[in-house]
Amino acid sequence: MSETQDAPLDWAEAAEQRVLDEALKVVPTAGWTRLMARRAGAAAGLSDADVELLLPNGAADLAALLSRRHDARALAALSAIDPAALKIRERIAAAIEARLDAAFADEAALRRWAGFLALPANLALGGRLAWASADLLWRWAGDVAADENHYSKRAILVGILTGAVAIRLQSGRDAAAEFTARRIENVMAFEKWKATTRFKPSEALAGAARFLGSLRYR
Repeated sequence: MSETQDAPLDWAEAAEQRVLDEALKVVPTAGWTRLMARRAGAAAGLSDADVELLLPNGAADLAALLSRRHDARALAALSAIDPAALKIRERIAAAIEARLDAAFADEAALRRWAGFLALPANLALGGRLAWASADLLWRWAGDVAADENHYSKRAILVGILTGAVAIRLQSGRDAAAEFTARRIENVMAFEKWKATTRFKPSEALAGAARFLGSLRYR
């Protein structure tokens, strides 16, 4: 892409970050709303038309930008750690801790962000953002799974991340760390059981699907 083509993208990305910076100042009292997005845009020197063009989904777009900023912060912090030198449970614990610390640097806004994503209309967005975070953390941890484990690992980490955020918001850092440690231990025990048992969950699910299919199409 040429420098001329790059320029609009550079402007848009810089403008998004300016608006997000302003949003973080007002969202603790204003909440995640379209009006808040316009206020933040005006504070960043943009017209309502510019804000509409840049953030067509208003507060939802800003919520996504904040999550991606926290992802980037977490990865920057994790860059100082060699995951290969850690056991897998240590990698995941470190990844979760880094992601939580990145998010809680904006704790006042995070509280309103979590409430916004808990609204029924925003549940899908919250799920996508949590999945993206889990995927980045697993990739940092060295996961290269391309089978069903790719999805199960991320689904499990989504559950741990969202639970840890809620507990840290309510009960603090130590309680969240204890929750994370317990959940990781539970997951590791399950993985050990899967490796040693003759029962294969994927085979059981496939068998159940075949059985249900036979009932429907018999």
